[in-house]
Amino acid sequence: MFGGQAIARRLGKTGLPDWSIAETWECSDVDGSGSVVTNGPLAGRSLREVVTDLSEALMGPGWSGSYFPLLTKFIDATGTLPVHLHADDDSARRLEGRPNGKTEAWHILDAAPGATALCGVKEGVTSDRLRAALEAQEFDTVLRRLPVRAGETLYVPGGTPHSFGPDTLVYEIEQTSDIQQHAMRWNMEDGSPVGDAEFRSHLDMLMRQVDLETRPDFTPGLSIAVGDGVERVFLCAGPYFALERLRAGTAEPLRRSFTTAQVLTNVGAPVRVRTGTWSGALGRAGTLLLPAACGNVEIAGPADVLFGYLPDLDRDVRGPLRAAGYSLPLIGSLGASR
Repeated sequence: MFGGQAIARRLGKTGLPDWSIAETWECSDVDGSGSVVTNGPLAGRSLREVVTDLSEALMGPGWSGSYFPLLTKFIDATGTLPVHLHADDDSARRLEGRPNGKTEAWHILDAAPGATALCGVKEGVTSDRLRAALEAQEFDTVLRRLPVRAGETLYVPGGTPHSFGPDTLVYEIEQTSDIQQHAMRWNMEDGSPVGDAEFRSHLDMLMRQVDLETRPDFTPGLSIAVGDGVERVFLCAGPYFALERLRAGTAEPLRRSFTTAQVLTNVGAPVRVRTGTWSGALGRAGTLLLPAACGNVEIAGPADVLFGYLPDLDRDVRGPLRAAGYSLPLIGSLGASR
């Protein structure tokens, strides 16, 4: 109900149908909606098969797991998303029968002047008051409304009620999960009404999962220079994922070394990517999954790209940012201490 054509028209992503598109799942190992390798020697194999058969080559030495831990998306909020939340790990296991919850982060690619988002419960709001406001669909009386600006990022822990839009274009990174609880009297897919009994059931589950204390704020990220005309911005970082945005001009290419899988997504003009003996083009709004075994990548500028990954917070985040002079509390504002 909230999608449009911004992913194709504003980002330049090709291959999409003509109708309204709310989301494209760029890298996914969600059951029933998994990614498939499109080229190279593993072409045609599912991401789940790669995780199962080549886990250390993909994720790095010592890693074990039954599915790829990151889900990345483009979201077109031409309209407004429904107010909803995703369970945290404990609630997901206890109430949903799922192995993990869904903490997520939104990196704002574009937003109209005056755009806002709802995120978190206002201080002092009780569970009873929240329930009554959700039943009355009076969201602004109990939820925090935040200004939205292009280039900023919001780390949203599981259990936090939220919504954004209209006129907002987002790159989202999150735990691999598709669980959610809505607080709307209409269905997200087609706008059809939700009956009273079903609506109350949704609210019952939402209220069992909501965290009344999480109040995250947008951050512009923390920037360090890594070359001549090459900028590295840490957008968010926590135990479940980290996201960085790197930009390069033409003085020197963007170079990056890594020890775990990198979800590389292009949010600028087409670029040329080289890793090992392989090189290829990555078009606008295209995504490339770089296995840990690659070890490094080089991208010719001008370039504007995102890297999402499962971090070792001390090695991958705190170390380089502390070396650049940032304090631990400031680093924690990216999400690691929330």
